[in-house]
Amino acid sequence: MNSLFRQLTDSGKVAVAPSVLAADFSILGKEISDVEKAGADFLHLDVMDGSFVPNISFGPMVVKTIFRQAKVPLITHLMINDPLKYADIFVDSGSSVVSFHHEAVDSGHIQIIDKLHDKGCGAGIAINPDTPLSSVEDLLERVDLLLLMTVFPGFGGQKFIRDVLAKIEEASLLKEKHRYGYLIEVDGGINLDTASSVRDAGGQILVAGTAVFGADDYYSAISAIRG
Repeated sequence: MNSLFRQLTDSGKVAVAPSVLAADFSILGKEISDVEKAGADFLHLDVMDGSFVPNISFGPMVVKTIFRQAKVPLITHLMINDPLKYADIFVDSGSSVVSFHHEAVDSGHIQIIDKLHDKGCGAGIAINPDTPLSSVEDLLERVDLLLLMTVFPGFGGQKFIRDVLAKIEEASLLKEKHRYGYLIEVDGGINLDTASSVRDAGGQILVAGTAVFGADDYYSAISAIRG
C-alpha cells in the first residue's frame, strides 16, 4: 500500500482524487500534469465494461499509459462483471489500489481481496447508493478502501444523492469502533457545494470529475473540495 494512504490514516487529512474520466483525453498528459501541480493526491480511474454499468470507458492499456505519466498513486475503480478475472491486469497496469463492486459478484469477494493483496495491491470494495453497509460489513476488516457511491455508477455529472451521507457517517463510526484500517472514498456528484457535507460525514478521499476538470482553475477547485 502506498505510504500516502498511511499518512492519510495517521494525519486525518482529506484527499482529493480527480476522476480522469472527466479530463480532455486529447491532451490527457497535460491534464494529468496540471491536476497534479494543482494538488491532486490521487488519480481516480473509472473502468466500465458496458455490462455491469451502461457505459464503456477504458481498459488496462489506458491505465498503463496514465501510470507512466502520473506522479501520484492510481485508484482504479472497476465497474465490471467478473472482477476476479481482470484484477491482475489492472494491478500490473500500475494501480496502487483496485476497488470492485460488491454487487458485481454473488460470492468470492474475499478471494478477490486476497488476490489483490497477494499482488501487493490495495483492495477496495465499492457499493452503490442503495446497497446497505451491512452487506459488506464482514469484509471491512480485510479491505484498504471502502468506496461509497453517491450516484449510481455509469455516467459522470450526476446529481449527488444526499441520503448516502448517513451511510458515510455509519462507515466512519464503524471504522472508529473496530479500529479498521480502511479509508473512506466517496464518489459521485462531489463539487464545491457538496464536498463539505461529505467531509463532515467522514469522507477521507473525495472523487471529483467535472468539478475539477471543468473548472477554470484546477488549484482553486481542488483546494475548495479538500476544505
